[in-house]
Amino acid sequence: MLTQAFYTGLAGVRSNQFAIDVTSDNLANISTTGFRGSEYEFASLFEDAINTSHSLNSSTVGIGSRIQATALKEAQGSLELTDRSTDLAILGNGWFGTQGANDPIYTRDGAFTFDANSDLVSQDGAYVLGTIGGNISDDDTLTEIIDEVPLGNVGTQEKLRFPSTLTYPPVASTTASFIGNIGTTDDLRTMSAGVIDPENNRNNLELIFTKATNQVPPGIQWDVIAKTKSLDEQTTYDTQEGFVEFDSQGSLLSSTFTTIDNNGVDVTIDLGTGFNGVLSNNTAISASSSANGTIGGDLVGYSINKNADVLATFSNGFQSSVGKIAVYHFQNDQGLERINGSKFQESSNSGRPLFYKDSDNQNIIGVDIANFKLEGSNIDMTYGITELIILQRSFDANSKSITTADQMMQKALNMDA
Repeated sequence: MLTQAFYTGLAGVRSNQFAIDVTSDNLANISTTGFRGSEYEFASLFEDAINTSHSLNSSTVGIGSRIQATALKEAQGSLELTDRSTDLAILGNGWFGTQGANDPIYTRDGAFTFDANSDLVSQDGAYVLGTIGGNISDDDTLTEIIDEVPLGNVGTQEKLRFPSTLTYPPVASTTASFIGNIGTTDDLRTMSAGVIDPENNRNNLELIFTKATNQVPPGIQWDVIAKTKSLDEQTTYDTQEGFVEFDSQGSLLSSTFTTIDNNGVDVTIDLGTGFNGVLSNNTAISASSSANGTIGGDLVGYSINKNADVLATFSNGFQSSVGKIAVYHFQNDQGLERINGSKFQESSNSGRPLFYKDSDNQNIIGVDIANFKLEGSNIDMTYGITELIILQRSFDANSKSITTADQMMQKALNMDA
């Protein structure tokens, strides 16, 4: 029995020391961004069943405990506000991927930033993995507006690199539409619309209505001069003359206008039809216009939204997604192998990384991403210190049992002498 007491005490000292190490590591990383702590699990060593004359139930005598396993704590860490849109926190299960030396490294630490080469990187310079939108040309010009970049397959994820200078190209106007009422009196009426030319200039398309000298009742006829000019009115690109006719109720019957040149691009002049467009009646005078086309812009900066899309914002107010950050999932998160701190790699226990699928079998990140936030450690200081006190006392008790068994053995040996 004395030998058994030694084994029991030694087993307790070893298992409690390991548990103290685990808890101490958790507490040491309480300020580590994205850290997920470990939990220890004890198991009994060999036991012998015994029967006592005082009880009908069997009892056991064992020789202590051992550490069965350590398991990853999967609780969400607290969210901390930051001042950078590239600081990200995953709201739910999932892992960011960064490019390791050979295999990807998985982390909950979303403290990302753009480096000097406009690569999205972690704090230690590792490239963040994701899907490139493919809507940037070789000359750093946006070729298409994308609301959300589709997430590619797991094996196709790559480092996210974006140009530091990106241009939103101008889209020249091709149609200008006019709506309003020019009245019936013999007064000069004007309407105008802003139109974009191929050189990214915003020009003015002006219509000047003059009541025709020879009127043919019952309707009303107007002569119209159309001009495209620069906003400073120093350059006139084109002048066209036309004729419009309205019926007795002021509804547009016909127009001879087709197109007008705007510094190299033809713009269709749309006066509408019937009562939908320009009118000529006794109601209140009004005028409004619209034109397609977009003024070009330069890159203001990049940001990341809750869908993990990297958004490029331009000086003309437009935005477009240019990439998506990948969020990986595993069949068994607790099977991931910790490298250090908040970094993990896949193992045979975790299984291969995968992406969630939507109802259309398209890859999705499956969670929301919070920007301007970072996920803190999921270790609670109070709980960790309490566990450390309990384990330390258990360690002391097992140490005491070894000392007691030694003293008892010494007395037994002395009695035998």
